[in-house]
Formats: sequence, structure tokens, C-alpha cells
Amino acid sequence: MSSEGGDLARALVALDEITRRLRAECPWDREQDERTIVPHTVEEAYELAEAAHSRDDAKLLDELGDVLFQVYFLSLLLEERGQGSLAAVADHCRRKLIRRHPHVFGDVEAEDAETVRRNWDEIKRTEEGRGAAGLFSDVPENLPSTLYARKLLRRASSGGAYDEPDRAALAASVRAACRRVEEAPAPGQAAGREERFEAVGELLLAAVALAREEGVDPELALRRAADAFRKRTERTEVKP
Repeated sequence: MSSEGGDLARALVALDEITRRLRAECPWDREQDERTIVPHTVEEAYELAEAAHSRDDAKLLDELGDVLFQVYFLSLLLEERGQGSLAAVADHCRRKLIRRHPHVFGDVEAEDAETVRRNWDEIKRTEEGRGAAGLFSDVPENLPSTLYARKLLRRASSGGAYDEPDRAALAASVRAACRRVEEAPAPGQAAGREERFEAVGELLLAAVALAREEGVDPELALRRAADAFRKRTERTEVKP
């Protein structure tokens, strides 16, 4: 084993040992299960995404460690129930990556990223009965709304149930949705509440579809725009 490989193995084994000790000796960690831990996992994933988008390498290093610990802890919970282990998680991931990259580990040709994405989606549809209960059967409904919408759009597109418009058509859809919002009854008219609700929903969905075409994560883009608004407002805020 190379020096770097040895350092990696030692670091990962040491993290495993610490995770097990925390589970055994820390009162808080002893009380946790996957349902109580996952909200922290989601929070850490968002913090990791923010570090990546801000191009802060020191922060990225820190947040990667937090996410890695989440993987270790959740794997340990599986082990305690006799349903898996960190080794099983890693091996399952390894086999899945090989299966989904036949252009690297097999004889499939893929000369660009778009071909890789199409092949990936096709392989996922045929894996172990995936999608047998329906095109969207395994899409988590508790995703943030923008990510939920993006995943539905991608799944429909890759499944052949949705002919994805081009950039110009998607931009036109956003403008048309804006017009529907403008034409809906004014907020003071209670009778038009449902119409306004649906019109705004269509506008947001159209915006997510356009974000997909632009290669932009709508959740992170909206958060950055909101943060920019916050900073602008704070600069002009009158302090007491």
C-alpha cells in the first residue's frame, strides 16, 4: 500500500473508532436513530453545497468532514440492526458506480457528458425493478420544492414522458406564466385566491425548468439571490 493509501486507511479507521466511541459513551449520540440524525445530515449537505459554491476550500474541507461523519454514523446504525455496515455501504456504492459507468468499466462509447447522463438515466430505469411502480415512484416527496420539481422534470424527460423544450421555449414559458400571474384577480379579491395560487405555482415550475436548461441548481441560486437581497437591505437599514 502506498504512503498516501496508508494515511487514508489510518484516518478512516480512526474516524470509525471515534464514531463507535461516541455512540457508546455520549448520551446524546446513544439516543439517536436514523430519523433524528437525517435532519442533521440534510443541514450538513446544504452547508457543504454553500462551501462549494463560495469556493472556500478551507470551509469545504470542514464541511466534507461533517458529511463524512454522517455517513459513518448512519452506517453504524445499520450495523447495529444487522442490516449493513460501512464496508457494505462502500462496496454497494463501488458496484453501483461500475454498473452505471459502462463507458469506463465496459465497452460502451460515450464521448461527451450528455451521452453519459442519458446512459446513466437509462441504466437507473432498468436497475432492480426501479420505476416498476411508476415513473416517479421513488422520488422523495420531502425534497425542497425546487429540487422536487427539478427531479420530476428530469425523470419525466429521461423517461420519454416529457419532451423538454429548448432554452427559448422555456424562457417563453416563464414570460407566459408571468402574464398569467398579472391577469389573475388582484390579491384583495378573495374569489381569485386559487387562481393566483396556481398561477404563481406555474411560474415557479417554469423557472425551475429554465434553471435545468441553464445548468443551474434552483435551490442554491434562489438562496444566493435571497442572501444578496438580505445584504443589500442590511446596508440600507436604518439602525436604531
